[in-house]
Amino acid sequence: MQEFILAMMDQFGYLGVFLLIAIENIFPPIPSEVILLFGGFMTTYTTLNVIGMIIASTLGSLLGAIVLYYIGKIFNKERLKKIISGKIGKILRLKNSDIDKADHWFDTKGNKTVFFCRFIPIVRSLISIPAGMSEMPMIKFLLYTVFGSLIWNTVLVVLGSIVGNNWTSILNIFDTYSHIILVLLVIIFVVGVYIFYRKKAKNDNKPDTNK
Repeated sequence: MQEFILAMMDQFGYLGVFLLIAIENIFPPIPSEVILLFGGFMTTYTTLNVIGMIIASTLGSLLGAIVLYYIGKIFNKERLKKIISGKIGKILRLKNSDIDKADHWFDTKGNKTVFFCRFIPIVRSLISIPAGMSEMPMIKFLLYTVFGSLIWNTVLVVLGSIVGNNWTSILNIFDTYSHIILVLLVIIFVVGVYIFYRKKAKNDNKPDTNK
């Protein structure tokens, strides 16, 4: 995978960076760190420059995010409720009200979430789907996506240009960062699911005072 990424960037320059970052947003397993750090390194021995790399990568991030946003919009809240109303909902013990609560949470916290998640591996791509499902206003979505992606892309491209031929050493640091974040996300997810179902069980066992 890494050899393909480097070869494409060598051959197509800014266009290669744009396309690879767009694909990386849609298919998160493709490492953006490799693209951005090597892109920064390329500015030290080619006619490509840092500003161009940042612009190309940010536009690629934006395109990928928009694609996932519309996937989320197609797979909207109402469709999710229909799925929850079936066997899957019974197995997961979810109700339509749970979907409404999640949607309300994203409506109130979504702006900050879309911005800060741009710095988290894998999540920085997938966060666009719930944004689309909750029908987050497109202007807000684009602004927070651009600013978050711009910061992330700038840091890695500039780092790549500074360390030059040693860009792979920085890549190892970001690999460690990604693994740590991934483990933390799994732990947070497991704890979150446990707390959710524990609260849900308590609410379900409460006596109905309206009777």
